[in-house]
Order: sequence, then structure tokens, then C-alpha cells
Amino acid sequence: MTDFGSLQLTMDGEVATIALRPLRGVLGAAKGRPGYHGDPHTDLGRALLQLRDDPGVRIIIITGEQDGDFLSAPPSTIYDTAAGRNRLVDPDGAWNVFMNGNFSHQLMLEIEKPIIARVNGDAVGYGQSIMLCCDLILAREDARIADLHMSMGEVSDRAGNGLAAKFGMVPGDGGGSMIPLFMTPTRAKEYMFLARVLTAAELAEMGVVNRAVPMDQLDAVVQEYVAALLRRPAHALGWTKRVLNRGVVTHWNYTADPCAAYEMITFLQNELAARDAAARAQAPA
Repeated sequence: MTDFGSLQLTMDGEVATIALRPLRGVLGAAKGRPGYHGDPHTDLGRALLQLRDDPGVRIIIITGEQDGDFLSAPPSTIYDTAAGRNRLVDPDGAWNVFMNGNFSHQLMLEIEKPIIARVNGDAVGYGQSIMLCCDLILAREDARIADLHMSMGEVSDRAGNGLAAKFGMVPGDGGGSMIPLFMTPTRAKEYMFLARVLTAAELAEMGVVNRAVPMDQLDAVVQEYVAALLRRPAHALGWTKRVLNRGVVTHWNYTADPCAAYEMITFLQNELAARDAAARAQAPA
């Protein structure tokens, strides 16, 4: 077992499992040290690099450490602290979140081993993006899936003065790149523009999720898929993943960096507006 801070990596024969810890806990434990333990944007890539170099690992499962939360966006109050804001606007923090996050996603798409998303709870924000970069998605039917970037102002308006609607965030941590591959243009825009919350059962009906089942059946379904994959020859399976993901990787390479750049801009705009509002509030009458 390897503890990366924000996730735990365990091995069971030829199957590796990455268990994601809830963001509300790990970001607080990071204590403002971007790029180190405590943030899955970095830790996921580090774990995948370790697994890519292990010839004994054939299948990777990504799941939530706690049932009910695959990986969900942190509480909006994290942006009320300097450390929380610097994680997104300070150069070191932004590099960790955006560049290391993109690198982790790209590793998921490129690694020559099938990745199963065992979605045992809500996948919101970055968790949704991790789920979509997996090769197979098996989920509890009541798990809630959402990309809340465009509705962030509705849950946290630090800037004040009615600026919440003006400073929603561009979905730059993977959703903006991956969702167009899974939905028609009109459905993708409704989902992203309006920050729709969908269940895994609804996404299964749309063909986004492979299987959506009651929670008490999830492990049996995951094991069914694992057993089927292990019956396939490892090298042919790895090459097949590479072939099937060429179009996905090409699309990712065209869109991931612009999405991240636009999100960084909106974070900086929001921070500037918040500082201006704070300065006006402290100015003498």
C-alpha cells in the first residue's frame, strides 16, 4: 500500500486500486504546500507513473475512499482563505492544479492499461473529469455527476456587489475537453452552461456510463469487468486501448491547455474583483 496524501494505492494481484480521499479533508491537510502531498491533481499522476512501470499490474481501478463521494469539489469556503485562493492564482498553486491536473488526465488516456472508474459516490468537478478519462465507467445509480464551474458564483460570491454571475469559471480541469466527446453539442452545452446535475442512471441511459446499478451490486459488476479484462492478452489489450484513444488524445491535446488558460483567467478576474471589493469596504467613508 502506498499513501500519496490525497489518495491511497493498493495492489491485489494484477489489479491496482487508487482510492481518492475527499477533497474537503486533503486540501486542508496540504497546508498551502502546492505540488506536494495533499492534492489529487498531482498525486494521481504520480501514482499512475508508478503503475505504468509495474509489469505485474494489468488493470487499474479508481474509486472513492468513502462510499458516497467518488471525488467532489471542495466546499466554497476554501476560497475565503488566502491559502485556498493562492492554490488557484499563485504561480506555484496554479501550476499544480492546472498543469499537473492535465498531466494526470493525459496519463490516464495514454497509459497502456485499462482503467475502470468504480463510481461509488458523487463525482463533481475534478472528480467528474477523472471519471470521464477512465476507459470503463461503472457507477452506483444514484451517484450525482456535475460540472459546477459555471455555477460557482451561486455558491460563493467573494467579490460581492452582485458579481457572482459575472465571474463563473471556465471548466478547465478536464470537463471542457471531455464532455463534448460524450454528448451531442446541444446536450453538452445544456449540461455545462447550466451546471446540470445528472445521476449515473441518467448518464447510463445516454451512453456515457457503462453500467449504473444499486450500490450493493457495484462490487460484483466491477469484478465481472475485471475478470473479463484479465482473460484478454495484456499486450494486445494495451495496444487496443492506444488505438481507440488516438482520437481522444488528439482532441485532448487541442483543447486541454486553452481550457486551463481560460479558467486561470477567470480565477484571476475573480480574485481582482474580490480585492477591489475588500479595498472599497475598508476605505474611509
